[in-house]
Amino acid sequence: MKNLDPNTVIKVAIADDHALFRAGVKTSLSARKDIQMVAEAENGMQLLNLLKHIQPDVILLDIQMPIMDGLTTLPEIKRLYPNIKVIMLSMHNDHSMISRMMEIGANSYLTKESDSETIYQAIKTCYQQEFFFNDLTNKALLSGLRTKRTVDSNAAHDVQLTEKEIIILKLMCEEKSTKEIADIVDLSPRTVEAIRDKLKTKTGTKSMAGLVMFAVKAGIVEQPH
Repeated sequence: MKNLDPNTVIKVAIADDHALFRAGVKTSLSARKDIQMVAEAENGMQLLNLLKHIQPDVILLDIQMPIMDGLTTLPEIKRLYPNIKVIMLSMHNDHSMISRMMEIGANSYLTKESDSETIYQAIKTCYQQEFFFNDLTNKALLSGLRTKRTVDSNAAHDVQLTEKEIIILKLMCEEKSTKEIADIVDLSPRTVEAIRDKLKTKTGTKSMAGLVMFAVKAGIVEQPH
C-alpha cells in the first residue's frame, strides 16, 4: 500500500468512445485536487499509443469500444505496464464478464451509472491498495466460485501453505492493507509483499481476486453469503 502524501496527485487516463461520458467524468474529477486527468482516448488502440508517451497511475477503461475494445486492451496494458491500475467501465452488469475481467488483471469494475464519488473512491483505493471491491465485483467473483468450486476445489486442497501464509491470506481476504497486515503479524511490509507474491506463485493465481477465490475454494475463508 502506498503511503499517501497529502500532496500526491493521482494521474488518470480514460478510454471511452462516448465523448459526452468522457467529458462528464473529466468535469466531475477536475474538482478533486488529488486527481489529474492526463489523457483520453476513443478506443484501446489510441490508448496504447498514448501510453508510449504518458504513464497514468490509473486508467478508466470502457469495455465496449470500436476498433479495439477494453477486453482486448486490458491484457496488453497489464503486459506492457504492469503497475498501471485499470478500472473497467460498462453499461452491463454481467457476472461472468466481471469475473473474467478480474482474472485477467482488472483492478475494479464499475457500471457507467456510478456517481462521481464512487469513481473517485475507486481510483483512490486502486492506487493505494491495488483493488477496489464493490457489490458487483464481490457477487461476480462468488458466482464464478460457485460454478468453479466443484471442479477445482480438489486442486486447491493440494496446495501446501505454511501457517504464516494462511494467516496472511486470511487477512488479505479481510481487505487489510499491506501495512495493517505487517503490523498484525509483526513483519515488515516488504516481507508481507514477498509472501503475497509467493502465495500467487504457489496457488497459480495472478491477482488479489484470484487469491480470494483460491482461499474460498480451499476452505481457508468462509464463503460470504
